[in-house]
Amino acid sequence: MRVLDALTADIKSGKLGPGDRIPSESELCGRHKVARETARRAVRVLRERNMVRTEWGRGTFVVDPTGPEAESDPQGGA
Repeated sequence: MRVLDALTADIKSGKLGPGDRIPSESELCGRHKVARETARRAVRVLRERNMVRTEWGRGTFVVDPTGPEAESDPQGGA
C-alpha cells in the first residue's frame, strides 16, 4: 500500500517525528493519487501499530515510540 509505506518510511526516518501531525486524508489522497478509503486504511493500520494517535477534530499525530502512548490501546480503551 503506497500511502502506508510512505508514511511508515517518513516516521521511521524521522521526517515525521513524535508529536508531528500527519497529512489529512484529503492531503494524502491528493499526494498519492488514491481513494479516501485507501488513505483511511493506511492511517488505521498505523494506529493499530501504535505509530500514530488520532485526536478527533484535531488530526492524527506521530506517537513517541519510547513513550507511554506507544504501549496503549490504539482504540483509546484502558
